Amino acid sequence: MPRWPLVWAGAGLALLLAGGIALGSVRGASTRPPAAGPQDPMLAQRTKGVATAPLTIYEMSDFQCPYCRRQALEVLPIIEKEFINTGKVRWIFLNLPITQIHANAAAAAEFAMCAAKIGKFWPVHDLLFSYQEKWAPLKDPGPFLITLADSAGIPRDDLTGCLQGHETRDLVQSEAEGAAKSGVSSTPTVYIEGVGMLRGAAPVEAYRQILDSLWKQKATRP
Repeated sequence: MPRWPLVWAGAGLALLLAGGIALGSVRGASTRPPAAGPQDPMLAQRTKGVATAPLTIYEMSDFQCPYCRRQALEVLPIIEKEFINTGKVRWIFLNLPITQIHANAAAAAEFAMCAAKIGKFWPVHDLLFSYQEKWAPLKDPGPFLITLADSAGIPRDDLTGCLQGHETRDLVQSEAEGAAKSGVSSTPTVYIEGVGMLRGAAPVEAYRQILDSLWKQKATRP
């Protein structure tokens, strides 16, 4: 999804936004993160940043989405360097496979979550997006996906039982359903906790302006 309108959950937040982002407020919009909560046993494995970061962002993503690939490989590394590693932002990944148009997205999400169970989510996350053009068009992506375990330094036997038993399928599906209930129907979409949603592949310049403005507001509050 190439567009990136911004929908805020609260009125009165003044931001200067680059690139023509649509700024607006939504009455009654949820200020709760979609499809995530403390009951998720693997949320920590999909989190970058410290728990004390004043800004928490939930990313709803599809491993087969080309715009999600751009965000993961081009934008997130810069956000990580400038905002996550400096303690300003905590970034949490949530699954939203759009299976109507991405036939292999759910399989990739299950693979990533099986890797998360053994603490290897982020290496597999990066590999799935890096090799997206290889596995996305395959009729059966399973054999190729399992080769990514080698690149991530994961013994295949550590993943086989999880994959064959579809042990993470329910979690992936519940996250997708939760996102849909929150009104999210496209990827990538990010939710800035307590603020609102940014839909589509926004450039890093837009993120800088949004996050810098929010950080300054947080820092100046008594």
